[in-house]
Amino acid sequence: MRFFILGAGRWGVALATHFSRLGHEVVLYDINEEVVEKLNRGIHPYIEGIVLKNVRATTDLEELSEFNDIVCALPAQVVGDIVKRVDLRGKRFISASKGIDHKNLKRISQIVKEAQEGVSFFVLSGPSFAKEVSLGLPTALVLGYEDRGEAQELREALESENFRVYLNSDVAGVELGGALKNVIAIAVGLSDGLGYGHNARSALITRGIHEMARIGEALGARRETFFGLSGAGDLILTSTSDLSRNRRFGFLLGKGYSVEEALSEISQTVEGIKTAQAVFKILEEKDIDAPICRGVYEVVSGKDPKSVYPRFFESNPGEEFPP
Repeated sequence: MRFFILGAGRWGVALATHFSRLGHEVVLYDINEEVVEKLNRGIHPYIEGIVLKNVRATTDLEELSEFNDIVCALPAQVVGDIVKRVDLRGKRFISASKGIDHKNLKRISQIVKEAQEGVSFFVLSGPSFAKEVSLGLPTALVLGYEDRGEAQELREALESENFRVYLNSDVAGVELGGALKNVIAIAVGLSDGLGYGHNARSALITRGIHEMARIGEALGARRETFFGLSGAGDLILTSTSDLSRNRRFGFLLGKGYSVEEALSEISQTVEGIKTAQAVFKILEEKDIDAPICRGVYEVVSGKDPKSVYPRFFESNPGEEFPP
């Protein structure tokens, strides 16, 4: 198969690396000319020693028109601008981006569908650090779909012994799991940075899953999706590893860094910040009880983490599962 990947950041290149190992033809689009030049010499721009085959890169977005399968690995906040510049009619659009547009509070599927007609939409999500996918380490993901027949075709094309793909018809749930887990991961990192220990970490992850499911249900997703790979699975990964930018960002805030200082230290996109801003607006509009997400929004807005932290556990004192 032939794939056109929007975005040659770490995740886009990781997917390109995996696709190329399977023998697929891949073209990556990016505006970073240095990265494009390395890719066109067969060099993985982020990990030494990996040689890329069947992979080409371009700064010309118009080349997208030659492909039927489009993979989006861009930050959520820029997807809207890109999809307005291309014709996606009759194409399959596979979103591998995780986030909610903080300007219009929309998921990637909503952005794409409103900008273009006649697009088959899919979302690929789950616990998957780019570095480990590039290295070919075992990974399991979820492909959210609208058309099961096409989803099965894509699954068969993408799967390998070390890259398993499960199917899920709950597109909204798969998208929201990938977005919301970044917000909860900031909270977990914050707790660890404050030195509050493993008990607090476990409690935040567990209550965070319930919070993600509560928000998801209010937005039309299925509750059980948030206890699968694209929900709990991705949250556990992102909350417990220092490879996670969102966890590291929260950790630095807990250590006393300002938002600006933490971002400078990480020097990569921390998607959970914009997502926290978007989620806060959604919580206000729909009156959803989600104290962890509210608290993260307050912290990234400049409030003192120690004063905000106790409110993470304000939700539903008493019954864990109220009738």
